Amino acid sequence: MIPRIHEPFSMAPAGIKAMFAVEASIANSGLEKSLLHLVKLRASQINRCAFCLHMHATDARADGETEMRIFLLDAWRESSLYTARERAALAWTEALTNVAQTGAPDEDYALVEAAFSEAERVNLTLAIGSINLWNRLQIGLRAMHPEPEAKADAA
Repeated sequence: MIPRIHEPFSMAPAGIKAMFAVEASIANSGLEKSLLHLVKLRASQINRCAFCLHMHATDARADGETEMRIFLLDAWRESSLYTARERAALAWTEALTNVAQTGAPDEDYALVEAAFSEAERVNLTLAIGSINLWNRLQIGLRAMHPEPEAKADAA
């Protein structure tokens, strides 16, 4: 894959600055960092954004997320590794990431309503919208994730 625009952030500095401001607002909203990592990863899985999957899996691991929870995220409904609050957030993430098909169902909103305060619901919704915009920017412009470091052969 060949990037369509090299250094796209320099092409729209005001827009990118605004996006980073939204990200900072979400990060300081009181939502758990681990929950935000899961939301970003799940939306990026659905959108198939390799750049964002690489970045958010790396960030989640650095913040203490387990590999198994990352590996099983695509099957979160069948796994016991996620809390009820995380499940509500993941259902809402799927509903909003696929909003043209789902229409943001009342059933998914009811799960979020039971697990999150009003302010948290707004910030969670902003987080989902934000990662979807980042996915579209990275996929649309064909951003490339960093290449992994080569492992040294065992002696």
